[in-house]
Amino acid sequence: MIVYRDAVPGDGDRLAAMAAAAFTETFGHLYPAADLNAFLNDAFGPEGLPSQIGHPAFTIRLATQSDAIIGFAKIGPVGFPGEWPDDAIELYQLYVASSHLGAGVGPALMDWAIATVRARGASQLILSVYVDNHRAKAFYTRYGFVDIGRYDFPVGETIDEDRIMRLSL
Repeated sequence: MIVYRDAVPGDGDRLAAMAAAAFTETFGHLYPAADLNAFLNDAFGPEGLPSQIGHPAFTIRLATQSDAIIGFAKIGPVGFPGEWPDDAIELYQLYVASSHLGAGVGPALMDWAIATVRARGASQLILSVYVDNHRAKAFYTRYGFVDIGRYDFPVGETIDEDRIMRLSL
């Protein structure tokens, strides 16, 4: 049975490990080891994702099964450069373990994210997605997100092209 709940500080190490594994499995082949390791440390090391659990600016929702974290979504203030409405919210990550792709975890986490930002009165939900992540882009498009521009996403010294997508609420 899959259980959905908010992350708590005690989840930090397990959440970071799940996030790093999911990112590495999906994208690790794209980067030199030094760049990948630098990114994983920045994004999921002690000063990254674990430190955001319980932070008032971020909300992190977990999907668990038999106490293992199998997916998560993180929302917070828009971090992209540019002009954004004050009430816009960013979906920073929506990761699902490959073992649970197709099990409804992604849609459940997306439904939670949209419902949560609507309840907060947000006018937009913003995210970025790797330009060649066609599965994710199709998933977001099904929810009504539209591509609004390019974002240079750093992974260590490597700069990827991401696409910024917006859902008007």
